[in-house]
Amino acid sequence: MSVVESWSRVMNLLREHAPADHADLPGPATERMLAAAEERMGVSLPQDLRVWLLQNNLDLPEDDVDDDVACCGYAGFPDEGSFFLGIRAMERLHANHPLSGGGDWREEWIPFLSDQDAWTGKFIDATDGRIGRWFVGSPTIIGEYASLAHYFDSVADMLTRIGAGDRRETEVPSETEERPGGTSHGPVTEWVR
Repeated sequence: MSVVESWSRVMNLLREHAPADHADLPGPATERMLAAAEERMGVSLPQDLRVWLLQNNLDLPEDDVDDDVACCGYAGFPDEGSFFLGIRAMERLHANHPLSGGGDWREEWIPFLSDQDAWTGKFIDATDGRIGRWFVGSPTIIGEYASLAHYFDSVADMLTRIGAGDRRETEVPSETEERPGGTSHGPVTEWVR
């Protein structure tokens, strides 16, 4: 599945189960916005990230941005503890990442999901499009998902379970996270904690 198809699954589920939240989401970024951000960050956006941002740029309106927190976004989306970032928030976190400067953060990693303190989140590797995860104080995971499309599929799977009344899993499991039974290969589509 492409990133457009995977993101469309997420948006369709949001529209169906949380129409007010869906209606609050902003429109797309522009090529001009993305080019300017790339120039300031000094890194080219991976094609999947570019395509996603051209569908939905999830930056909060300027008046809603809280300067006292590291990141701002639409609370509770995709889960209760984190939120997707728009291009302005990505650029701000990329420039001020809590792991930068110590060898634990690479310039080619572009954060696209974070908690408000930037202690944990996900990034896309601009060199190969793989998705990784950071958590301050823990090792950074590289290649948690093969692509942004794979990650969005897992979000859609989680939202499908929640929509069906299964609320036992509220965080998006990774493709590499160990599941009951001890396996850690392939997508985690059937797993519920």
